[in-house]
Amino acid sequence: MSTRLLADGIVVLHFLFIAFVVAGGALCLRWPRLAWAHVPAACWGIAVEITGWICPLTPLENELRQAAGQAGYPGGFIAHYLLPVIYPPGLTRATQLALAGALIAVNLACYGWLIQSHRCAVRTRHKRRC
Repeated sequence: MSTRLLADGIVVLHFLFIAFVVAGGALCLRWPRLAWAHVPAACWGIAVEITGWICPLTPLENELRQAAGQAGYPGGFIAHYLLPVIYPPGLTRATQLALAGALIAVNLACYGWLIQSHRCAVRTRHKRRC
C-alpha cells in the first residue's frame, strides 16, 4: 500500500512540475526570484519535449507500481496521463515540436517583460526615463 501511495505521489509531483514549467514564466512576473527555479525547470521541460526523452520520474513511478503489485505502463508520463486528456489522439512529432516552440515563445515573452520592467525600475531609481 505504501509503495502505491508513493507512486501516486510521484504522479502528483510530476504533474505539478509540468504545471510549473508551463506557468512558471507568468509566476515570475509576480515573484521575480522564482526565475532561479523556473529557468532550469523550463530548460529541462523543453529539452524533454524536443528530444523525446522520458523524464526519470516515469520509470520511478513504474517501479513503485510494480513493487505494489500493479502494472506499469509503456512510454512517458505525458503520453500516459496527459495526452489522453489534453491532446487529441494521434499526437505527432510536429505537434510536440510546436508545443515546445510555444513554451519557448511564452517564456521568452514573460522573461522579456520581466527584464524590461527591471531595467525600467533601475532607470527610475536613477531619475532617467524608461
